[in-house]
Amino acid sequence: MKKLLVVLLAIIVISGIQHETVKAKTDKEALKGTVILSGAWALYPMTVRWAEEFRKIHPEVRIDIAAGGAGKGMADCLAGIVDIGMVSREIYPEEIKKGAWWVSVTKDAVVATINKKNPVGRKLLSKGARRKDLMDVWVTGKVKKWGEITGDEKFYRINVYTRSDACGAAGTWAKYLGKNQEDLLGIGVYGDPGLAEAVRNDVLGIGFNNINYVYDAKTKEQIDGIQVLPIDLNNNGQIDNDENFYGNRDGLASAISSGKYPSPPARDLHFVSRGKPAEKVVLDFLKWVLTDGQKYVPESGYIKLPERKLREELKKLETE
Repeated sequence: MKKLLVVLLAIIVISGIQHETVKAKTDKEALKGTVILSGAWALYPMTVRWAEEFRKIHPEVRIDIAAGGAGKGMADCLAGIVDIGMVSREIYPEEIKKGAWWVSVTKDAVVATINKKNPVGRKLLSKGARRKDLMDVWVTGKVKKWGEITGDEKFYRINVYTRSDACGAAGTWAKYLGKNQEDLLGIGVYGDPGLAEAVRNDVLGIGFNNINYVYDAKTKEQIDGIQVLPIDLNNNGQIDNDENFYGNRDGLASAISSGKYPSPPARDLHFVSRGKPAEKVVLDFLKWVLTDGQKYVPESGYIKLPERKLREELKKLETE
């Protein structure tokens, strides 16, 4: 009996040692480190959500995120100031030559915006604006009155706003209009929140924003004081049923996903670094974003990339 008790005690002690060894090994292998990101306002809300969820799994990882425009994100990553630049436009050849390496992580779009109290707002929503109208507002400057778009005899002036910071939203919007950001006319305003606020405070204003600064994150409805200006895609002088998808965020997201809303101004959003990241904590974060992190994309107001595209992005982490 005593021998049996000794054996049992020995087994319990050994099991306890093994448990402590496994626990110590697990604790030792806990992911640690810091990931620093800066850049596009378009990606900022999504990246904050990803960081929050990732840290629930890896609480010893610190993730610092700063918005400031796609241009800042690209400049910071190429200068080695941050691990990841958030970029909401295409990557330019000259940036690739400097070592820019990237993975696409999600998708969204830029939309034109007007004040909800615009004096001809009802007509604008029913007729929409043709691409040519938008070009003549932001590029040529030929259209200076709202009545020139609606055919209304009350010629209220158009107060045009654009972005003052180098950013993907302005670059993407300009590309849709056949130009570059520096070609856009208007009063320059810093950041997505600033531009949305400028239009919200000006009944005659027109601007453009990433969709997550136009729709409320919780209700998915357009935020108070601002309205999406629909695009008359078939140029027939009215917004047809299949063009009327701006009412809430889900409707627009579906139109972006299906291709009904054109690209540009729909676009992929990227995480960029100077060369493929070497630090494990950065690579693990990127892998998680492209896999488990994708389940947070739709509820955060973004559009998931096709599965084929996500697999291609994951391969970059393995082979490059």
